[in-house]
Amino acid sequence: MILLLHNRYRIAGGEERAVEDLAWLIRTELGEEAEVLMRDSDVLGRRRAALGLLSGGLAPEHVAAAVRRTGARVVHAHNVQPSLGWRALAAARAAGARVVMHLHNYRLVCAVGTCFTRGEDCTRCHGRNTLPGVRLNCRNGSRAESAAYGAGLALWQRRIAGSADAFVVPSAFALRRLEALGAPLGGRARAIPSVQRTFAERSRADDGGYALYAGRLTVEKGVADAIAACRATGLPLVVAGDGPEAAALRRATTGGGAEVRFTGRVTPGELAALRAGAALALVPSRYEEILPLAALEAMAAGLPVVASRAGGLAEVVPDAGLHPPGDVPAIADRIRALWGDAAAGDAALAAVRERTAPAVIGAALRAIYHRP
Repeated sequence: MILLLHNRYRIAGGEERAVEDLAWLIRTELGEEAEVLMRDSDVLGRRRAALGLLSGGLAPEHVAAAVRRTGARVVHAHNVQPSLGWRALAAARAAGARVVMHLHNYRLVCAVGTCFTRGEDCTRCHGRNTLPGVRLNCRNGSRAESAAYGAGLALWQRRIAGSADAFVVPSAFALRRLEALGAPLGGRARAIPSVQRTFAERSRADDGGYALYAGRLTVEKGVADAIAACRATGLPLVVAGDGPEAAALRRATTGGGAEVRFTGRVTPGELAALRAGAALALVPSRYEEILPLAALEAMAAGLPVVASRAGGLAEVVPDAGLHPPGDVPAIADRIRALWGDAAAGDAALAAVRERTAPAVIGAALRAIYHRP
């Protein structure tokens, strides 16, 4: 039995899907039971969130009770902030479970998790020194929230890391960066990308009619660059997702040019249908990405991917689709080159299958779960 822990974000995204996919993998590939213990930041409220950050977690006894009730031999924790904290991991250990912590972002060191602020890559915070993030007011422009996250990380970073038996990081790049930032991983981390449940038989990009961006609408994701590049090529773009930049991006598309259609947040089925009708996918991140599901899922659907040569993206996206972050002319050039290219889609499909097939990820996790 594997118990998964996760504190949902205010805006759900790839990490929530990664948790669901991991539960599926445990049941189907590892042949074990899996249960998810979920908390929700939207329900928590800001005051309780701050209390959780500063106290190292809320109600850890609920986690211990879940371990005893399910007989979980492993607790696989994902986002633990703000409500779970180190106390949840310590409680799981005390109840007899091995603790594996999945670092989907840089949040063990960086309060916003992206190492991106003021429109640029940022590695000012290091180890337990989170004062730069507090000074720069990185958390949504809220001084109180920035202070709470900065203090919580400084107080409990070592307790969080010390309460885990092993770490999983989605890319080798992210693992190197976390170590360079002073995250106390102690040689217990392994790079394992997120599993993909299904793969297309072959690319059908040559039948596609638009470029597709799918993900959060935030500055660091580079959606504005995708829009500008598609307008430069005169090719249509579909933007699937939601986020704080949604209104500004919609305003920026008024006044003519290539068609840009916003769908808002979509269901997994709707997203699969959008990918089936696309000629290529765009992942134009401006920051050093860990390894976003948007790229892996698009490749698994047989789409050519045009992506920033940034972070973990450069580990999986074929070279033909890579461009410098924020370089709109280069993005436009890659769009023209790969538009509807089924051969490029097949190459992307083969690359992602080799790295993220259930049997591959299952074997890697089995070794971590069973390590003494």
